[in-house]
Amino acid sequence: MIIIHAVFHVKPDLKVQFLEEVKPLIAATHAEEGNLSYDLYNHAEQENVYIMVETWLDSEAVSSHNTSSHFTAFAAKAGEFLTAPLDVKVYNGEQINK
Repeated sequence: MIIIHAVFHVKPDLKVQFLEEVKPLIAATHAEEGNLSYDLYNHAEQENVYIMVETWLDSEAVSSHNTSSHFTAFAAKAGEFLTAPLDVKVYNGEQINK
């Protein structure tokens, strides 16, 4: 399983536009084969910081996502919303059942 955390530092005056632009990306990604979860969260202590927490079946699913039209369209304009470079961390994990 591949886990990705992507941190967005959003310009305060573009927060509403950022949230509108990211909605279609999230909806389309949920429908992708190999996507286990793809959710955007607002940082509890930093109002304009968001984290996309992604869980994928495997690296092939991530590669497919990264070349999808909805991802490339969002990625092409994401920079205009940010005050800092996108911070992406990728992890290889496995689910531990109780």
